[in-house]
Amino acid sequence: MTKNSPAYMMEKITSLSKRRGFIYQGSEIYGGLAGTYDYGPLGTALKNNIKNIWWRMFVDGRDDMYGMDASILMNPNTWVTTGHVQGFADPLSECTKCKRRFRTDQIDDKTKCPECGGELGPERQFNMMLKTQVGAMEDSSSISYLRPETAQGMFVNFKNVVDSFHPKMPFGLGQIGKAFRNEITPRDFIFRLRELEQMEVEYFVKESDWQRAFEEWRVAMNTFIKAVGIDTTRVHEVEIGDADRAHYSKRTIDFEFEYPFGQKELYGLAYRTDFDLSRHSEASKVDLSYRDEEAGERFIPHCIEPSFGLDRTMLAVLLSAYTEDTMGDSPREYLKFHPRVAPIKTAVSPLLKNKPELVSKAREVYTMLKKDIPQIMWDDNGNVGKRYRRQDEIGTPFCVTIDFDTLGETPDLKDTVTIRDRDTGEQKRMLIGDLKSYIMEQIK
Repeated sequence: MTKNSPAYMMEKITSLSKRRGFIYQGSEIYGGLAGTYDYGPLGTALKNNIKNIWWRMFVDGRDDMYGMDASILMNPNTWVTTGHVQGFADPLSECTKCKRRFRTDQIDDKTKCPECGGELGPERQFNMMLKTQVGAMEDSSSISYLRPETAQGMFVNFKNVVDSFHPKMPFGLGQIGKAFRNEITPRDFIFRLRELEQMEVEYFVKESDWQRAFEEWRVAMNTFIKAVGIDTTRVHEVEIGDADRAHYSKRTIDFEFEYPFGQKELYGLAYRTDFDLSRHSEASKVDLSYRDEEAGERFIPHCIEPSFGLDRTMLAVLLSAYTEDTMGDSPREYLKFHPRVAPIKTAVSPLLKNKPELVSKAREVYTMLKKDIPQIMWDDNGNVGKRYRRQDEIGTPFCVTIDFDTLGETPDLKDTVTIRDRDTGEQKRMLIGDLKSYIMEQIK
């Protein structure tokens, strides 16, 4: 396995993720379940940081957005109306020899099994909706689905939000939530999953304003990409042609990232026209039009949809942050997170853990910082050099060490600590009283 090859990079990321508590295989002690992964303590913190940045940027930070948290289970007529029950499918073929199944749009030779070389059977459409039963009776009337996308929960609540808040056009709904897809061949770590998390906006506009809004959201999506520390040189905007767009879309741009396994979709920006609201209005017999009081007109709004996959964001952030270099005389691998997304902002350590006076002062500094910066870690395991390398590997931007000078061994340095920079390894002394404001400035 050559260094920096696709296999090398994925092995490094998956190994580090498990070893340091970012991402584990789902149900691992029972042999796992394909297409499912569990986020460990650091992965959960990283994911929450990304979600918080997204929410602040696209919901709380705007005057024209409203937050939502719609139910995962919906009336099955929702999915009939949108065409998911009939058409949410991928092409599938089964090997006549080893019986494994493959998405034929993801293999080069559609006649030969990529695993055993056997003959692939005829292609058929495989619906990716995950069925479940709701209620005590297990018959056709109890069939429901785990939602394959979060968008429809916002469309069916459009009228509720309009009636509750009377928003002026344009306005949008934002939601972060789980979606489920019965992928034929989940693969590439957390890129293609059966249980995934989406961060989506449905932004409602007059038809005449869609191009302006589309461009506004294109710029906003690029701003978010930079904000979470994704390598912008590896992101490409791809205009999707008529033949490849979803049936509801009049224009779609995919933001694709250069993953080790190829340039693949990271985010999507779609102009969904008035497809969803019109279909739901017709099927439910509920008027989902919007009345513009100032213009004195009523119409079905059109919709711009910026869609962000959270798991794919996680993978892109990890790949962008992963760095190898040499510090001192030894090689180092570390995660060069932007401080605002780093799961641990600062680690606090006593120089020696067997000196009670150092431990006590270090605990005092740790407690002081944690009141305002919760993502602080206490670390007294091993010598200082090993602590630094361990914190580098999980992407901690700063390490604070309390030593004898802090206690006044050198009078001029009393109540100062050393703070070390992850990227350069440089250390400087700083007054304890200045630590909090310094760190908060770096992570905002």
